[in-house]
Amino acid sequence: MDWETNVSDDPPELKVTFHPNLYLQRRGWVLDQLRREAVTRVLDVGCGEGELLACLCQPAPWLPPPPSELLPNGHGMSIYADPSTSDRPYYPVPNSLPDKIANLHPTHIAGLDVSEIDLEYAIAGTAPKPPAHWNENVRWEELEVKIWKGGLESVNEEFVGVECIVAMEVIEHLTEDVLPAFAPILLGVYHPRLLLVTTPNFTFNARFHPPDTPGSRVGGYPDPTRRTDRVFRHHDHKFEWTVSEFKEWCESVAGEWGYAVEVDGVGKAAEPDEWGRDEELGYATQVAKFMRVEDQESQDRRARKAEEVLEGGSKARMHELLKTHHYLPHPKARRPVPLNEIGDAVAAKMQSFGQTVIRLEELWWEQEISVMCGGWFEYLVAAVEQHKGLEIRKEEGAERSEWHVVLLGGVQTEAKPKSWWNEPEEDLFEDPEYETEESAVEEARTERFSNSHAGWSVQDTNKESEVDTWQSGWGSGSDSGWGTDSGQEWGTDTPA
Repeated sequence: MDWETNVSDDPPELKVTFHPNLYLQRRGWVLDQLRREAVTRVLDVGCGEGELLACLCQPAPWLPPPPSELLPNGHGMSIYADPSTSDRPYYPVPNSLPDKIANLHPTHIAGLDVSEIDLEYAIAGTAPKPPAHWNENVRWEELEVKIWKGGLESVNEEFVGVECIVAMEVIEHLTEDVLPAFAPILLGVYHPRLLLVTTPNFTFNARFHPPDTPGSRVGGYPDPTRRTDRVFRHHDHKFEWTVSEFKEWCESVAGEWGYAVEVDGVGKAAEPDEWGRDEELGYATQVAKFMRVEDQESQDRRARKAEEVLEGGSKARMHELLKTHHYLPHPKARRPVPLNEIGDAVAAKMQSFGQTVIRLEELWWEQEISVMCGGWFEYLVAAVEQHKGLEIRKEEGAERSEWHVVLLGGVQTEAKPKSWWNEPEEDLFEDPEYETEESAVEEARTERFSNSHAGWSVQDTNKESEVDTWQSGWGSGSDSGWGTDSGQEWGTDTPA
């Protein structure tokens, strides 16, 4: 928050802190809504330096569940099949227990802002980069990122029909000539399925001062428009709404453009207010979630009013496309190998680790395993379930992150190669003919231990050579191929 950046002779403000920081709580609310709604196409208006866009560029750890016809079990039957209709094994879909935090799978994201300096950071922050570590998440899905320069009062045809628009701490910066275009263009012309808005709560500003502080002594930034005597949190804020004012505006534009709206807030002070005003002052940030109404009447009204906006035309400068980034998926994405091969690889990996029990998700982070599954976690579950040497252990109601894989029969220790020189002497002569003929035994002993010095040297050299060869072969199996399937194209940049 920018409130504390103002330095003046005003009385010290009350200590107000947020855990986590207020900007993180706002971003968290936006990401939570995107996850809940399974959004794949996002436009961030007033994107600034692109912090939200950079978050959306992070790859999901696995793909969404595949279509049922693409996920066979070991007998060629879909794991989605009804077990009551077949005597073949039935493997439950793991996503029937949802992830504690749902993953986002964006395919198209765009940022719009008027500041070219900020957009330079947004371009850099969203650019494809090679992994910083060999175990960094593999990208399973293609992603396109576009960075635009321009004002939201201009119409951009590429934004029409976008799934979700985010306006995070933007509306309070709009001037009197731009604010009236906010709802008609965003809700009317673009008519997204969702619009997410955050803005400061002016009512909460009283939390920074004792209740008897004179208005003239309140720290902050006086209303630059001089329309009110309010003091704002940021020098560029053109207004800050109270809770009732924001709710009234949200309900008004939602009704006009055929949307339902939910108004809430984020950001409570970590310290209790000594005057007991916490409940009265509410949250530091107000949030609104606009959801498009799909009945025919709303659709018709929206289309009619949007046409009027377009006919009126906008003399504002058109948007300029500054940069397009393309993220490419791993070449093995959606191309899994047979389940028995995945199961064998899991068993071999657990043997190499020397672990009888391991968390299921830990196996996924072994890149060669996830690549064999083509990015579908469901394939890993099905492969383990159908493998005779493996078993999934899960408590009733446990989240998938708590599932474990058991290696049935335990870890098999590899027998060490025998060497005749370190065996007990009596074991060298177990043949009955030596037991019955003492002279033959003595002769054999004499023959073995009367070799010349040079002969011993040859024998030692041979043994050492065998050991060196065995050691040099370490990693020549499947482990030596780590990363051979994971080399992916990390993305290409296309100039605007």
